[in-house]
Amino acid sequence: MAAGALFFDEADRVLLIEPSYKDYRDVPGGYVEEGESPLQACVREVQEELGIAPRIGCLLVVDWAPNPGEGDKVLYLFNGGRLSTDSRQRITLQANEVRGYDFHPAERLPELTIPRLVRRITAGIQARANGVTAYLEHGNSPETVG
Repeated sequence: MAAGALFFDEADRVLLIEPSYKDYRDVPGGYVEEGESPLQACVREVQEELGIAPRIGCLLVVDWAPNPGEGDKVLYLFNGGRLSTDSRQRITLQANEVRGYDFHPAERLPELTIPRLVRRITAGIQARANGVTAYLEHGNSPETVG
């Protein structure tokens, strides 16, 4: 299991980090440790990667993600909400794992990250706007899973 958060700025652009160990941008988050809930993992990972501890809100997306090399995963995406200017100024990146971060408009996601993550983030943005939780399978809603 893994958990992450969607954070937004005043223009509703989404925060993406640049992990040093990946060749694409990602949301802040990471693997759930033994005995830890997905929400607790999200809070811990955000604090480790960004050096801030904002309130993490409701669950936006649950995504079952099969991976032949790593096994099936369940990924949780929580609503980190809108980061204030003060919170953004306090961000201190975990230097050994995160090279940088920035806020991006949703329409730029396909050029910044991998397709399944684009689908997951887009579903999270829509879930946040509609006040619901989305269930996905490999980044797709069940209606589109064949």
